[in-house]
Amino acid sequence: MRTAEKLKDSVDIIEKIKTLPALESFDEKDLKELLRISKIVRYEPGETIVDEGAYDKWLYYLISGRVRIVKKDTELAILQRTGDVFGEVGNMGSGELSVSVFALDEATCLKIDISSVDGLPNENRFVFRYAIFRGFAEVLAKRLRITTSKYLEAKAEIERLKSLIKKS
Repeated sequence: MRTAEKLKDSVDIIEKIKTLPALESFDEKDLKELLRISKIVRYEPGETIVDEGAYDKWLYYLISGRVRIVKKDTELAILQRTGDVFGEVGNMGSGELSVSVFALDEATCLKIDISSVDGLPNENRFVFRYAIFRGFAEVLAKRLRITTSKYLEAKAEIERLKSLIKKS
């Protein structure tokens, strides 16, 4: 892992960050404040970004590259879209991580220190919390759709197997 650039006052970085769907409505002043509590980091192919069971206070927005999300050696997803978010959605950075995330190729991420959001001035705190929670809600809704679909597929397969057993 290496920090890509010094964040403060970097116009190029701000332009990249503006393309993240969750942050595109922020003005330059708000983005600079967010960048103050953030890092832009590049990960090498195969490098661990977050480790299941570790403690982490960071929320990650994918800027470029691809990452693989794994739980107990089982692949859950591959993220590759600019703005895809990962990190510990469930506990807001205050507990053990429930998944591991690995870079599949060189991946660049915006890392936001969730614990620092509460220290921001009131107007920024609420704006950033809204953006973060909106992003979480989108992630959770997508995960719920996938889980529901897999549940229904598993239920149908169980019923199919039960009917085969009854016929034997």
